Amino acid sequence: MSKNVEKIPDNTATAAKGDLTEKGVKISKKQNIDEFASRGYGVAEGNELLLGFYEALFLLEKGILEVEDDKGGKISFKQLLQRYEIVNENAWTKYLTYRDLRSRGYVVREGFGLGVDFRVYDRGEYSKDTAKNLVLSMQEGKPVSMEDLTSALKQSQSLKKELILAVMNRRGETVYYSVSELTLKQ
Repeated sequence: MSKNVEKIPDNTATAAKGDLTEKGVKISKKQNIDEFASRGYGVAEGNELLLGFYEALFLLEKGILEVEDDKGGKISFKQLLQRYEIVNENAWTKYLTYRDLRSRGYVVREGFGLGVDFRVYDRGEYSKDTAKNLVLSMQEGKPVSMEDLTSALKQSQSLKKELILAVMNRRGETVYYSVSELTLKQ
């Protein structure tokens, strides 16, 4: 994966507005829905777009999204991260992996479950082709069971995708490892 920074306009004066929900942040304005969806953000829910917490954190940090609670009060990055940590104990690691991949120019979508955090599309391939890589994010020093790793690998192989481990080291940097099955000849 090579570096290619995603160019997002800095339009803090006209930041999109989103409403905090238990599942993420909902966008209601049609123009913002179209803009975010075309760039690979969110999931359509009726006439609204639901951003995952990691997506909303990324857009909030970039200044293109403002998040409000049910009383109309602005939610800070820290408050949004705390809400995300309630539903996902690995929220910080998952967010940092998402941010790193997005900053390299990849479109990153929610994974398929079973331990896979993200589907990663090559640049220019989103909406044209399927994702080639599945990413499992983890933190250095925090153990992962062989069963979980094997399950994620088998799922990736059954979908004909490459499994990538995104390991956040103690300095907060993300290092990527390709995972494959080793078979020894007898």
